[in-house]
Amino acid sequence: MKIFHFKKFLHQKKALFAAIFLSAVLLSGCVYKSDLNIAAKPYDGVSYIKIASLTSAGENPEEYAQGYDPIHNFDSNLSVPTYITKYDDTWFIVDCYHNRIIYSDTLGAPLTDWYIMTGEVTMPHTIASDGIVYLVDDTENNRVLVFEKINSKFINTQVIYDVGTRPHYTVYDKNTDTFYVWSSKTGELYCFRHTADSSLVYLTDIRKIPELDGIYVRSFSIIDGDIYFVSGVSDEGKAANIYCCELSSLKIKKTIPVPDSLAGMVQISKIQDYYYITTSTDLSGNQDCATIIRTKDINKLAEGDYEDIYSTYFVGGGTPYYISEVDGTYFLTEHRLKDHSIWSFKVENNQITDVTDLY
Repeated sequence: MKIFHFKKFLHQKKALFAAIFLSAVLLSGCVYKSDLNIAAKPYDGVSYIKIASLTSAGENPEEYAQGYDPIHNFDSNLSVPTYITKYDDTWFIVDCYHNRIIYSDTLGAPLTDWYIMTGEVTMPHTIASDGIVYLVDDTENNRVLVFEKINSKFINTQVIYDVGTRPHYTVYDKNTDTFYVWSSKTGELYCFRHTADSSLVYLTDIRKIPELDGIYVRSFSIIDGDIYFVSGVSDEGKAANIYCCELSSLKIKKTIPVPDSLAGMVQISKIQDYYYITTSTDLSGNQDCATIIRTKDINKLAEGDYEDIYSTYFVGGGTPYYISEVDGTYFLTEHRLKDHSIWSFKVENNQITDVTDLY
């Protein structure tokens, strides 16, 4: 377990006093946010909590929200969108290369009618919510930003630092009531929660799969209670594998080899009877190999037992990225294509239908 420390200017005795004080505040049920990186026991005593720095909302986010007016998005196009989803009645697009996340209550509205949730991020990739808090991975800053919806406005109430290297993928899993944030270069999975009576997010665990340390892995997927890590590429050109692991420990249950042409995978999704896999590069990092494939048996990928569907159902020639699902409709983000950034489609009886280019 990684222990987080006070800033260097604090003396040891002051640090100890502050940690004891913070523990008392938390145990009393009060919400406390500090501008210090403090290690202290969380509510349930399981692990350690890292208190984030004060945001512009300060200690009174409700008061801050009263004077905060959301800003309209000022770009009419997207620059490498990586993720689209909906929570409650609000749609979110992670506009990675524009360094912002935008939101709207109307999908299909002109992008300049959307609002900016945050522009205080550098190349974010995903957003996840449990309906109370919204977690955003701030990839290039190795941070996670926490937002709350206050008076219909999204207010940044916490910042969590030192979340591995290039945190790249964030998921809320209802079954375990946990936010999982993946450090894409270190093989570490950061686990966060908050109690039912508080929005204060705290760290519960850091799980690690040593086999993925130093390999660029873009995402994971929780399927039937297990967690799958797609294959990634390393500077050493190591053989590519998908790893099926126990969610609770990341103990490897199965290692699944993949061909070099699919090595730089982005994501694996289970849709009806097929596994859908988006791929960004081959083992050498060549983006010309980017595609979407699907297979009923991922154990046969190395044998070439899969179907390439990218150019059949979509335009092809770009770099497909993350697939998300909202109310039975699937969404695909991609880049390298000027006029196609986000697609929607449906799957009926394993057949892809209603393919639409949204943005």
